[in-house]
Amino acid sequence: ATINRIAAGEVVERPASVVKELVENAIDAGAMRIDVIMDDGGRGLIAVTDDGHGMNPEALDLAVTRHATSKLADDDDLLNITALGFRGEALPSIASVCRMSLISRVAGAEQAWALTIEGGERQNLAPAALAAGTRIEVRDLFYATPARLKFLKTPRTEIDYAADAVRRLAMAYPAIGFSLTTDGRAVLRFDAVPPALLDSPAEARLARLGAVMKRGFADNALTIEAERQGVRLTGHAGLPTLNRGNASAQYLFVNRRPVRDKLIFGAVRAAYADFLARGRHPMVALFIDLAADMVDVNVHPTKAEVRFRDAGTVRGLIVSALKHALAEAGHRASTTVSETALGALRPHGGTQPLFGSG
Repeated sequence: ATINRIAAGEVVERPASVVKELVENAIDAGAMRIDVIMDDGGRGLIAVTDDGHGMNPEALDLAVTRHATSKLADDDDLLNITALGFRGEALPSIASVCRMSLISRVAGAEQAWALTIEGGERQNLAPAALAAGTRIEVRDLFYATPARLKFLKTPRTEIDYAADAVRRLAMAYPAIGFSLTTDGRAVLRFDAVPPALLDSPAEARLARLGAVMKRGFADNALTIEAERQGVRLTGHAGLPTLNRGNASAQYLFVNRRPVRDKLIFGAVRAAYADFLARGRHPMVALFIDLAADMVDVNVHPTKAEVRFRDAGTVRGLIVSALKHALAEAGHRASTTVSETALGALRPHGGTQPLFGSG
C-alpha cells in the first residue's frame, strides 16, 4: 500500500490526472463512447463509463495489481509501445488514494462483475449489472492521503484541468464520442464524427478540431501535411491573425498521444517568429506520426513527455512545414478577426453602413 501511494504521488497529481488515465484506458479498450462525471471538482466523485470490450473477472482482479498490464505482449519491449497506457501503474495508484469500484462486462457475457477497493484494500469480486463495457468510480479522492487535498485548487479550476485533458484526447480520436458532466451540468459534449467524414481523416480531424477549439478555427486554419525520413506531420495551423496571448491553444500529439514537449513548442514558436508580434501565440493542432521505436514515451509516469531518437529531424520538419504553409497563405486574413474589425465600424454593433447611401 505504501509503495502504491508513493507511485500515486507521481501518477495522480490532481483529479484531472485520474480522468486522463481512465479515459486513456477506455480508448485502449476500443470504446466508441466515453462519458465522464465529476462532483465537487472530482473530490467527491469521478466516474468514467465506456462501451469498450470490457474485462472478465480474472482480468478485472489483475487490473488493479501494480505493474500488471494487458497492453504489452510477452515479446514486446518498451521501445515498441502502441497503446496510450502500458505501465500498469494507473489503476493501483489511483485505488491506493481513494475508494474505487470497477464494474465490467465483456460483450456476450451473462453478467457484469464488480470489484471494490478502499485505500488499496480490495474486496471480493461480486456479480453486478452493466451493459457491455466498463464503469470505474473514484470516490473521496485523496482521503487516504489528506495532505494532498490541501494542494487542490477550487472545484471550478480542477474541472477546467479535467476538461482540458478530455479535449486533448477528443482531438486525437474524432471517431469516439466524449462527454464531461459536473454536478449535473454538461461541460463538454463531442459527438462522434459522422461515418461519412471518417473516410477522409483530415476532414474528420478538422471537424473535431472545430468543435473543440471554436473561435472560427476550422475556417481560418491551414492544412499541414509533410513527411521526412519516416516522420509524418499532419494537422492544422491557425493563420497569424488568429492568435492568443498565451500558448494554451497549442495542441501537440505524438502517435495520437497528447504531449507537452518543449522541442515541439519551440519549433512552432520559431516557425511563427516572422509572422507574429512578440508575446502573441498561434492556435495549432499538430500530429506527429512515426515508428514506435523512433520515440521514447516511457520518460515520465504521466507520459506527457517524449524523447525523439532524431530530435533535429522532427524540429526541422515542423519549422519548414509551418513556414511553407504560412508563406503560401500570403496575406490572407482571418475571417474571425476581419468580422470583428468590421463590427467595430458599425455604430452600436448594428448592421447599417458607416456611410449613407443617399
